[in-house]
Amino acid sequence: MQKKERLDKILSNLGYGSRKDVKGLVKSGSIEINGKVVSDSSIKIDPYSSVIKIEGKTVEYREFIYLMMNKPQGIISSTDDFRDKTVIDLISEEYKAFNPFPVGRLDKDTEGLMVLTNDGQLSHRVLSPKKHVEKVYYAEVEGVVTEEDKLLFNEGVILDDGYKTLPAKLEIMASDNFSKIYLTIEEGKFHQVKRMFLAVGKKVVYLKRMAIGGLRLDESLGLGAYRELTKEEILLIERKGLSE
Repeated sequence: MQKKERLDKILSNLGYGSRKDVKGLVKSGSIEINGKVVSDSSIKIDPYSSVIKIEGKTVEYREFIYLMMNKPQGIISSTDDFRDKTVIDLISEEYKAFNPFPVGRLDKDTEGLMVLTNDGQLSHRVLSPKKHVEKVYYAEVEGVVTEEDKLLFNEGVILDDGYKTLPAKLEIMASDNFSKIYLTIEEGKFHQVKRMFLAVGKKVVYLKRMAIGGLRLDESLGLGAYRELTKEEILLIERKGLSE
């Protein structure tokens, strides 16, 4: 049995204004529950089994939202920042009403896959170090990336603070003075990809996250663009990808 909640709280959380705004809608006779006009905005209902209509339009209730974003450079992976734009600043008010937050982080100058949600349990599963969730990055590197680097990454490299990384999979797509690679890691240490290459004497000049677990970036999304995850992608997160 689902827990009942106040109507004004439900609609406020869905982005229909403040509780005062909802009270105004009720007062004007604009809200119906199961075909009956509501006279009290504080009534408690089961949002999953009740049919809510505002001005004749049915309200689709959902507790959680899941967004995929192609984060651009210069944007902070945070809910707020005094100086810079955040990933939350890029989404519409419709989604901001759910109070989403980024799952994990990407450096300010790193592009690519970012998941935003208000599902704290999912976030915990993704971020838990015990889960060893794979993250795939595309990078452009100043310097010749070699087969020797590949072997070193496979064994784990020593970072500048003495930490030895877990084994990582390095794929070399093009190797010259400006190399192009894919790197798969299971950790998320601060600036880890950049520090791993610095450990072998090379510098990352461009970095983009392509996948987290089984979830891959929709490359039709332009920088700064986002969309809701499909049902299949959410199932992938729950059953296979991010939860493993």
